Amino acid sequence: MLNISRNQLNKNVTLVGYKAFEKAFKSKHFKIFNRFLLALGIIALVILFLPWTQNVSGNGYVTTLTPDQRPQTIQSPIPGRIEKWYVREGDFVKKGDTILFISEIKNEYQDPLLVERTRDQRDAKNRSVTSYQGKIAALQGQISALNKERRLKLQQAENKLMQARLKVKTDSIDLQAANTNRDIAARQFSRTQTLQAEGLKAMTEVEEKRLKLQETEAKLNSQENKLLSTRNNVINAEVEISRVAAEYADKIAKASSERFTAESNQFEAEAEVSKLENRSTNYELRSAMMYITAPQNGYINKALRAGLGETFKEGEKLVGIMPSNYDLAVETYVNPIDLPLMHLDERVRVQFDGWPAIVFSGWPGATFGTYSGKIVAIETFISANGKFRILIAPDKEHEPWPKNVRVGSGALTFALLEDVPIWYEIWRKLNGFPPNYYTPKDSNSTKTKK
Repeated sequence: MLNISRNQLNKNVTLVGYKAFEKAFKSKHFKIFNRFLLALGIIALVILFLPWTQNVSGNGYVTTLTPDQRPQTIQSPIPGRIEKWYVREGDFVKKGDTILFISEIKNEYQDPLLVERTRDQRDAKNRSVTSYQGKIAALQGQISALNKERRLKLQQAENKLMQARLKVKTDSIDLQAANTNRDIAARQFSRTQTLQAEGLKAMTEVEEKRLKLQETEAKLNSQENKLLSTRNNVINAEVEISRVAAEYADKIAKASSERFTAESNQFEAEAEVSKLENRSTNYELRSAMMYITAPQNGYINKALRAGLGETFKEGEKLVGIMPSNYDLAVETYVNPIDLPLMHLDERVRVQFDGWPAIVFSGWPGATFGTYSGKIVAIETFISANGKFRILIAPDKEHEPWPKNVRVGSGALTFALLEDVPIWYEIWRKLNGFPPNYYTPKDSNSTKTKK
């Protein structure tokens, strides 16, 4: 009945008393349902004003706090062939324990006496260096002797030159005396001849003066020849000095050349010794590399190259090892829009895969089965998955993380931010807005740590 007409029958006709009316219209039920709706509305209104903790969630996995505590593979720095395994998968090994033994596959390293023969070559070259050192010392002594002999020879030649010069001086004086004697004899002969012409001297005296004059002239000629001879000796002495200097310069230059050659050979031998020493050390280290040892204490996870006689190249992965001592951490990823909300030492709740938990992300106090952590590192470059990587360590002020958590397990993280009303959080989600920009109370200290 639509009650379109002005004659409203529901005001004039009553349906009370009919069974159909009693079954369809029950006022008592209406009152209960209305009260239920009113109570539900009040509760919903109250809930809208309850506090809600904003958070940034992320998915990650369990890792270790430092890189050297993470699972790793052991490689061989040299190519080889697997000869013997000393461990099995799951075994515990200490640092330095032998894991497997390999053999060489390159022809130049297969000689079992390679190290000893290289040492023999090095020792032979070392003795060659000693021989060159002795030759250099002998040549240096020869050069010193030649320098000393040259000095003495030059002194001897200079003495001869001095004697020749003094002889020239003496002969010059003698020549001057002979010239004076001849002049005197000539004057005496002239006077005697004049007096003989006047009859005052005998002819014999004239003959004696003539003979005396001839003797002085002969002495003068002889003295001139003697002076020329001594001057020639001076020239010879000067030539001898030049000859001695040139002769010994040539001998010293030849000895110096031989010494430089010996020094050059010594340097080449020393360089060869150094090369052989380096080669010998490399061969020793290479021989030690045939035993693959554990880099740290841990458990053998999986043998990646298992067969005996199987060859491999250098750098190939042979076996995986998990360190026995490690500090757990969680590696999680957040969207770039949430990155400004992340700070060092920020508290984060972590839920581990395999551990039962009841999670109310906005009510951390009512959550069960999660564990507390804090942010210790925030990556400054985006990862390959388009998110930023964050490293979370256990919070020592709260409950410890489970001991049976293994590296590689999955984890769900909740970074707790500000407390806001639920209606605001619903409004933010509907509009797609990011959480409120959050600055922790100890932001100054956080900036200092950064």
